[in-house]
Amino acid sequence: MSRIAPLDPPYAADVQQHFDRITRGKPPLVLFRMMAAHPRAWEKFRGGSLLDRGPLPLREREIVIDRTCALNQCEYEWGVHVTAFSAAAGLSEQQVDATVRGEADADCWSPAEQAMIAAVDALHARATLSDTEYAALSAHYDDDQVLEIILLCGFYRTVSYLANALALPLEATAARFPK
Repeated sequence: MSRIAPLDPPYAADVQQHFDRITRGKPPLVLFRMMAAHPRAWEKFRGGSLLDRGPLPLREREIVIDRTCALNQCEYEWGVHVTAFSAAAGLSEQQVDATVRGEADADCWSPAEQAMIAAVDALHARATLSDTEYAALSAHYDDDQVLEIILLCGFYRTVSYLANALALPLEATAARFPK
């Protein structure tokens, strides 16, 4: 049970519209329902979120999100993203597992993906990139994409804080960390 209660249906019309836009007809996640129960927090969450497509292809976006959530031990959000997006992102089972247990230079990743995962790992560990890490990342991604990678790491670290600290129950249909 979540430490802060989520909204229960029926939802206010404006909240339902946000849920419909975000979840595209599927039931809203516990995370969204919990945030929406607190209007200021919900507004800030949506305003600062990166729920749109952005400048990264889906595959790279999901690798960043999955790796960030895994590094933060956030099975809740990792599982939601793996279930919802890994197939569309073209992630193999080996790659999904590698977001949790693999090294940045694992053979299952392309050189660009290796540089990106190394950057995610560095941001998680030190909240910065060395000149070498930045050069490797920027060799494969343009400025808008580099900014998006950094922003995704920060946003999904915050999402991980929320899900973990508030003990959100795992979504019934979401993937679980590999054993």
